[in-house]
Amino acid sequence: MSRKYPVVAVTGSSGAGTTTVKRAFEHIFLRENIKPAIIEGDSYHRYERTEMRFKMEKDSLSHFGPEANKFSSLAETFKSYGETGMCQRRYYLHSDEEAAHHNARLGTNKVSGEFTPWEDIESGTDVLFYEGLHGLVQSDEANVAEHVDLGIGVVPIVNLEWIQKIHRDNSERGYSAEAIVDSILRRMSDYINYITPQFSQTDVNFQRVPTVDTSNPFIARDIPTPDESFVVIRFKEPKKFDVDFPYLLAMIHDSFMSRRNSIVVPGGKMGFAMEVILAPIIAGMMERRD
Repeated sequence: MSRKYPVVAVTGSSGAGTTTVKRAFEHIFLRENIKPAIIEGDSYHRYERTEMRFKMEKDSLSHFGPEANKFSSLAETFKSYGETGMCQRRYYLHSDEEAAHHNARLGTNKVSGEFTPWEDIESGTDVLFYEGLHGLVQSDEANVAEHVDLGIGVVPIVNLEWIQKIHRDNSERGYSAEAIVDSILRRMSDYINYITPQFSQTDVNFQRVPTVDTSNPFIARDIPTPDESFVVIRFKEPKKFDVDFPYLLAMIHDSFMSRRNSIVVPGGKMGFAMEVILAPIIAGMMERRD
């Protein structure tokens, strides 16, 4: 861990709401005039898209486990930044638009589904910001969590996560119901061993809980909306960041405490709650850095 070059990791599976927390951090960084070095979790996959599809069919790999990811490289990235304020990164190209942007920037000829070359991050950044699947992962290969100064978990309850995956894979990718269920089953072991344990390591955890019936996620017609949800926010060690619960309860309308270290907020206020909670934590980290 580092006071001068802090590492912030947001971890959560696809569709969990990591985009919301990423947007909250963008607002905080802009307001506080903080220059982040941004690292994308997908860039630490072991295989490019075509080879990964082959591996999934041949060896039943999932995107959650160590066989499909470079955990040691991610740990080394965090360690290097914490010690020197510098590290290398690359990008996974999700689309033709991203490929065109980076090809123009780097003079390469990459296509969607491939990686850009490794390159040094820009100098003079204040904090490393990671968003992806494995920000606090621990395995026989590496312990990423030990290099993280602030860990944020974003995770819906598992039935809601499955509903979101089923709807996304069906509507956006055209997968059949059978193929989606096979995918869930294939990655379950890695989910249990490498994804779930991270949420015991996070400093702050945001868990979305629907207030509608999701008991059978495989027949759900709609994804519960934020207004049909609560968000349970758990602080691992409230004293570590001087969490002011009375202030949070006053700021976030209709919130309440469920345990001594947990506050519950309406689902529609998740983004606002993140900014109210995380802004003073980041400000404190910057003060200690200076």
